[in-house]
Amino acid sequence: MERKFNLIKSDFEKHEKRILPRFPFCYLTFKADKDSRVYEIKDISRTGMQISLKDGESQFGEDSPLSGSIHWLGKSLDVQGLIKWKTGTRMGVEFAKRREVLEEVNEFLQIENLVKNLKPLHKVSEGLEIPAKLKYWLRSDGPVELFVWQHSDGELSKFQILFMETFLEWEDGQGLKTGRILSKRNVDSPLINEDEWVFKIDQDVEGEKLERVEKLMELIPGDLLPSEVSTFILRQIT
Repeated sequence: MERKFNLIKSDFEKHEKRILPRFPFCYLTFKADKDSRVYEIKDISRTGMQISLKDGESQFGEDSPLSGSIHWLGKSLDVQGLIKWKTGTRMGVEFAKRREVLEEVNEFLQIENLVKNLKPLHKVSEGLEIPAKLKYWLRSDGPVELFVWQHSDGELSKFQILFMETFLEWEDGQGLKTGRILSKRNVDSPLINEDEWVFKIDQDVEGEKLERVEKLMELIPGDLLPSEVSTFILRQIT
């Protein structure tokens, strides 16, 4: 299901929204030391994470310290941080700015680990409603998501890559954009699980973001994404 994005303009920055499909299960979770419930990690970077409860509201408040363990497909990582904001069932957590904490998070989120945990959701045959024009969909729970769309004639029309806090998009006839992920929230829809993403779009395409995504693309194996598609994406961003 493709929808036109909304554009929010100001004198200082440009924000854009996208409605993108959401995979209903997440294997990247957080268990707080002083809470028996399990939080889903909706988004994560090397400096912080956004966590959510499926039911109920967290007992922690804004500016509260938070410690616990991140769990992901057999691996775990103990972290400490500070709750920077709270909205309903969601909270934004900034990791403690201590060298040992940030180094361990950085190691946990090595690009090789993220690629190893990518799943080709476009190959899921049951229990997942995929938009008609979405040709390829790769997901590594919170840190990485890649969408490749096609025209009605089968030619590729656009792609979006969400890599940590980085947003990159190419669209046929529009060219390339880079930006930063600002927020993500669930969208109620009777047809498909969706998220609304808000991005701060860079005034000019940023080379550092392109290099980061280029490294990611070069590591994705052909059994997850056909080589001709990876080559096409790399051609647009290099």
